[in-house]
Amino acid sequence: MSKMDRHSIKLNEAAQNVALVLQRGALEPLWLACIAVCIDVFVFALAFWFALYGATATEQFAPLDAAGWAILGSGVVVTTMVVLGGYRSKVMANRVSFIGYSLLCAIAPVIVGIALAPVANMSTAIASTALSLTVAIIPTRLGGNMIIRWVIETGLIARRAVIAGGGEEAARLIRGLNARPGNDIRLHGIFDDRDDIRSPKQVLGIPKIGGYQDLIAFVRASDIELVIIALPFAAEKRIKWLLDEFRVLPVEVGLSTYSKDFAFDQHRRVPSLERLKRSYAPECRLAKRLFDVFFALCALAVFWPVMVLAALAIRLESPGPVLFRQHRHGYNNRIIEVLKFRSMYSDMTDPLGKKVVTKGDPRVTRVGRFLRRSSIDELPQLFNVLRGDLSLVGPRPHAVEAMSSQYERFTQIVDGYSARHRLPPGITGWAQINGWRGEIDDATKLEARFEHDLFYIENWSVWLDLKILFQTPLSLFREKGAY
Repeated sequence: MSKMDRHSIKLNEAAQNVALVLQRGALEPLWLACIAVCIDVFVFALAFWFALYGATATEQFAPLDAAGWAILGSGVVVTTMVVLGGYRSKVMANRVSFIGYSLLCAIAPVIVGIALAPVANMSTAIASTALSLTVAIIPTRLGGNMIIRWVIETGLIARRAVIAGGGEEAARLIRGLNARPGNDIRLHGIFDDRDDIRSPKQVLGIPKIGGYQDLIAFVRASDIELVIIALPFAAEKRIKWLLDEFRVLPVEVGLSTYSKDFAFDQHRRVPSLERLKRSYAPECRLAKRLFDVFFALCALAVFWPVMVLAALAIRLESPGPVLFRQHRHGYNNRIIEVLKFRSMYSDMTDPLGKKVVTKGDPRVTRVGRFLRRSSIDELPQLFNVLRGDLSLVGPRPHAVEAMSSQYERFTQIVDGYSARHRLPPGITGWAQINGWRGEIDDATKLEARFEHDLFYIENWSVWLDLKILFQTPLSLFREKGAY
């Protein structure tokens, strides 16, 4: 399989049907933990409030003060539970473990609360607290345990996976997964380039639905979490080749040959050859989404007058719509529609992005030149951020037909260019604040931009996003490549 524009590969009918079923993402264990945290904050706060009410003399009881202490105690319990892993699915699925974690995490705030609160009688305080916590913990843990066990048994939080490679090694993997207690991996197909003799059409009930090229396109079209390479030790060169090919994917890639228990747990420390980590894990997805919504709303609150003035200037200078819509590559190479203020004459716009904007480009209006130079034309993309198509910070999305000044496709200039789509694209990014923005008139410019994007993906953190976000205005003053 040669490297190519994977989005141009058309899936066969079998792979299309499976991808269609898997287009909606599975329920992540993290979301269950978040729901449990929200419920527990309320439940423990209520329990502590009633404990203080029962332990304090009537004339000394202050409802608002008690509420404050109750919320503080609840926060301490829930935070301790999070740190100790008390909200992991396997803990919540075990009644004894779930209750035990809860009681253990409640001890410290209870002791401190009894010591500091103006209690009327120590024995009364202990009895009141014990009763309140029992009423809060036992029913919620038993009910939560039943729900979590049902969710696990029905496969709602199972990790969706496909196999790269068939034959005996695939059969060994399938048997190993079926024999593993608490297996949370569900297999949905096999992809292999070998003929049906070396790699049968079906292995222990799992059908072969395509080759390795189909696998790349399949991951683009569906929401799966894991690709497992099932090839023997003797095929080490083939394995390394597949790993190189799959580096463009945002999913975790595991190796059955190097796995001892077939768990493929991305939170464990394992040799680097055992897997490729998932670039957009649930923790990253949640943190990025909260970051994006908060700062996008802040930006709209600050820049709405600028946006109104820009819209009026565009309307007064030339006829046509104020906004320009363009299809670009988003997360996992999927197509998104990006909004911008129109900076060209309406009859000269380039929705496909085939012709790069150059210095003194006659298509760009006078207002448009200022908007592009100052990046004000990008402000409508804040609505893309709120919609979830873009992130505030990430690799910049390029038009579907984007080309350099020499009319070369970006994928022709840089091998594996789509690897930069393993995180959602952003309005600004690491490459942009380091000066790699604007016209691509030299292959080295695109290569440098690509390397900066990969650095960002491999080193992502909330702090890096903050750094990029606050350095973006300063980078605009020294930017020379935007026309």
